[in-house]
Amino acid sequence: MTSGDRSGLGDGSDLGGGTGLRLDSARGRWLLVMTILGSGMAGIDATIVNVALPQIGRSFETSFTTLQWVVTGYALTLAAFILLGGVLGDRLGRLRVFVIGVVWFTLASLACGLAPTAGTLVAARALQGIGGALLTPGSLALLQSAFVREDRSRAIGTWAGLGGVAMAVGPFVGGWLVEVASWRWVFLINLPVAAVVLLIARGLPPFARPVGRPPRLDVLGAGLGVLALAGATYALTEIGGGKLSPFAIGAAVVGVIGTAAFIRHEHRTAHPMLPLTIFASRTFATVNAVTFLVYGGMGVVFLLLVLQLQVVAGWSPLASGIASLPTTALMMLGSSRSGVLADRIGPRLQMGVGPLVMAAGILLLLRVGSDTDYVLDVLPGILVFGIGLTAMVAPLTSTALASAPDEHAGLASGVNNAVARTGGLIGIAAVPALAGLTGQVVEDPAAFDAGFRAAMIACALVIAAGGALAAIALRSRTVDG
Repeated sequence: MTSGDRSGLGDGSDLGGGTGLRLDSARGRWLLVMTILGSGMAGIDATIVNVALPQIGRSFETSFTTLQWVVTGYALTLAAFILLGGVLGDRLGRLRVFVIGVVWFTLASLACGLAPTAGTLVAARALQGIGGALLTPGSLALLQSAFVREDRSRAIGTWAGLGGVAMAVGPFVGGWLVEVASWRWVFLINLPVAAVVLLIARGLPPFARPVGRPPRLDVLGAGLGVLALAGATYALTEIGGGKLSPFAIGAAVVGVIGTAAFIRHEHRTAHPMLPLTIFASRTFATVNAVTFLVYGGMGVVFLLLVLQLQVVAGWSPLASGIASLPTTALMMLGSSRSGVLADRIGPRLQMGVGPLVMAAGILLLLRVGSDTDYVLDVLPGILVFGIGLTAMVAPLTSTALASAPDEHAGLASGVNNAVARTGGLIGIAAVPALAGLTGQVVEDPAAFDAGFRAAMIACALVIAAGGALAAIALRSRTVDG
């Protein structure tokens, strides 16, 4: 590639000629900004839509189950394809796949904003998830491979912190957009952000092209993964809501068979999308089990809290979105420091205690009801939850990456992201329905309040179990397998 090629699409692996970038360099800062903005779009869209669900429901006159699919349709394809996105980045070039993901995500966001029906919106959200699956693991793998080793924890901590901020600030941004414009702008806001990301990517210096011919992609494995997750998600959503239809039972069978076929295929194929040997590392396996539990509970909390504040407490979309801002502030202030601390003392303490603190914050949020005072009933739980989340996120992310070889950074990132999204997907599909949040429950404050309380207790228990697992299974001062 000549020095005049400014597209950045010839990326192979490392930046800066393989010597590694410094975080305080201009190129390093621009790369960090690009990855934060890109992955931030995908992170925000995992939560920003939550605050708009009542308005979407009224706009299309649809049930809570359909509104669940507006959330899970995105989570399903994000979880199913995020691993493939990581592998594609390792084989075809991480920046190239990242940019393709940004473009795909942007076009799907436009389709969401213009959707004429609820079904069209769900379909567009599924397409949006595929774009998120391409860009998210690439953003993290770029940081892991591009920066010099001594700057990686700080870069990843900053990325993780601001990524958490994206999830936390999503309801606030969504609430504001719903009030001043329309729920459609919850999706259309991605267009100007994507333009900035693509402009930065175009201005990055030339990169080395991948050496040799990339190995064959595991298309069958990707298809089996989608089949397994789709069957399980549909079955949990429908059966959890009491709908024991033949189609729902059939979906459950498809999910089980798809999972078994996926594992068998990945074990036998010469070019697996998910080399099962990566889980031979005790640290890597433990971190991903903790990720599944914690993100499974957290996804439900982010979904239901903003709805509880609107449906039961009667708050506006903007007010319910602002409620989570203290968590955003804590993540901004503390995540980078949390990553540095974990480098010094090991990840075990923070990953063990953080989820327990998060669980305590969730239990405090049970005070949210029909007569809710922000300072007395909402703020304490939000602060405690945010402290626990800040302590946990950066060590969890950096440990997941550090427990795999550098050449598998994209794969490790893809696996950890896939596990996180799958946890959130399964949680959102199962917990609300099992807690009684079905039908037109958003129009019945008393029924929603009862379901909210049952769901939050379940989430606190699941997240606490993640912390207990980390405390028991992780080593205290090393991330090696």
